[in-house]
Amino acid sequence: METTDLNLLVTLDALLQESSVTGAARRLGLSTPAVSHALARLRQRFDDPLLVRAGRTMVLTPRAEAMRAKVRDTIALASQVYASPEEFSPDRLDTTYNILASDYVHLILGEQLDAYLNDQAPLLNLRFQPNSVDDVEQLRSGEADLAIGIYGKLPPEMKVRALITDTFVCVVRSEHPDIQDTLTLEQYLMLSHIQIAPRGRPGGYVDDLLAKQGQSRRVARAIPYFTVAMRRVAQSNLILTAPERLVWQLSSEFNVKVLSPPLPLQAYTLSMLWHPRFDGDTAHQWLRNSWYEVATSMDGLKHSNARRRLDPTDPTTGQGRKRKT
Repeated sequence: METTDLNLLVTLDALLQESSVTGAARRLGLSTPAVSHALARLRQRFDDPLLVRAGRTMVLTPRAEAMRAKVRDTIALASQVYASPEEFSPDRLDTTYNILASDYVHLILGEQLDAYLNDQAPLLNLRFQPNSVDDVEQLRSGEADLAIGIYGKLPPEMKVRALITDTFVCVVRSEHPDIQDTLTLEQYLMLSHIQIAPRGRPGGYVDDLLAKQGQSRRVARAIPYFTVAMRRVAQSNLILTAPERLVWQLSSEFNVKVLSPPLPLQAYTLSMLWHPRFDGDTAHQWLRNSWYEVATSMDGLKHSNARRRLDPTDPTTGQGRKRKT
């Protein structure tokens, strides 16, 4: 039907269900002349009488009978647009979300989150992919539903919520030949470093801070995985600057010693990021709240003055990257 005729569908449905102009008018709360006028328009549109006299009653033509169920289904489907959403219950949440996160997120929050979701939403599926320089674009395009990470300047439409704060410590193997129980800046600069670059781009906060002091370090290895970096440090003379929560969680598994950095490294905030299309989605909102509840229930550890954003020039954000044309 033409767009201007769509409003006639409700009248058509009533006529087909009642097989009577009077009955359709009563059903719709309209006057009989108004329904008669609508029937005339419908007859012209379909080039079919639709309702014909059979004694004192009216019966549907074969064309009307054939479309009766289809029109009824169409009206029912259209009415769902205005219907109140079904009451949400996480135990019936049978869907899949794609989430961008590093192994740091899995190590710090993953076990607790799984326990929570297995109890509250046993049918929910999560598909994880590593963070990249294109997190925002993946959220915009719908390739990803949620991202967990540390971000620089974000587009104004993106939604963000802080989860936890963390700070940095330094790690060397327990039998390191040059490092005892303390670490000086001179020693720090002398050593070869392994850097964790989750988005695949070395450099960043530590190097920027050193550059402001006219110093630099040698990053001998830059890898995207936190656990691999810890293992590599335990088996070499490299030094690692890494998140404190992660180090203390893994330190018992590796033969390492933990030291205070010889630099004034500011704490940072781990946040979740999503596109505003999901703001009003009850299920997505519940998933975000689940991450938040798990994160805030872990401990009461708060770091004052934690950075909420990385510097826009930080190469680890990827936001300063120029695409090749």
